[in-house]
Amino acid sequence: MPNTVTPNEAGDARRANSLRANDLWLEVFLIFNFLCLTGDVALAHSENHFRARVEYLPLWFSLAAAVVLSASLFARLRCNWHSAWRDIGHFVGWASIAIGTAGVVYHLDSRFFYERTLKSLTYAAPFAAPLAYVALGCLLLMNRIVVPRGREWPRWVLFFALGGFAGNFVLSLSDHAANGFFHWTEWIPVISSAFAVGFLVTPLLLDVGRGFFWLCAGVLALQMFVGALGFLLHGLADLHGPAAGLFENVISGAPPFAPLLLPDLSILGFIGIAAMNREARDPS
Repeated sequence: MPNTVTPNEAGDARRANSLRANDLWLEVFLIFNFLCLTGDVALAHSENHFRARVEYLPLWFSLAAAVVLSASLFARLRCNWHSAWRDIGHFVGWASIAIGTAGVVYHLDSRFFYERTLKSLTYAAPFAAPLAYVALGCLLLMNRIVVPRGREWPRWVLFFALGGFAGNFVLSLSDHAANGFFHWTEWIPVISSAFAVGFLVTPLLLDVGRGFFWLCAGVLALQMFVGALGFLLHGLADLHGPAAGLFENVISGAPPFAPLLLPDLSILGFIGIAAMNREARDPS
């Protein structure tokens, strides 16, 4: 009796393959980051009580992007609507890039364009923060343009993780320089970010073996520890801040969620490293 595959079994097989797809894990990562940006923007812009109405734009966009991308991913997995998933991702990706670019200009206009000094760049609204939308938008577009089973996809993911760690190096250096590195622990994220950059750039330039992939995974795990430690230290600093309430200290003091960028970038790096390792073992 010949073996036959029913439509239900074929659909289950497609969904099982989708659950192992590289681009699926990256999509979940992106949705999670848009959700996190919703809370981050709400907290950051509450410092001036959303003085300008335009400051609500990234808040609602982040929430809408997470919802729309979740719905499109569900449609792809359950209904195999790959074209809808692709087109929605392109729209959200380009919109995210536009929001991020406009946010950079808006933040710089808050003070830097008037004084044009390094001090105004450090103490003004964080001009680099909206670049998170640009990065997420570029990742969304890449996830739909580059073939996820090819050699280029994991290298692009690793490239974005590398760029994030390089940016975190610059931001940690400039932010902690604002108080002259009063505590020696403020050097930790600077050094660890430079350490991550040095390791992650190697697989992009050279052919490395599985042993180096494991070494990179260990470096990324170290970044997660540093981020958790930074979250704890920032939280303790806000608990003993000068303001009367904890919320006021969180708004105007050490940002407790800023160090969590390191674990977030580490997850992105893990996705790239794992996909690159699988590609090295099974190039077909």
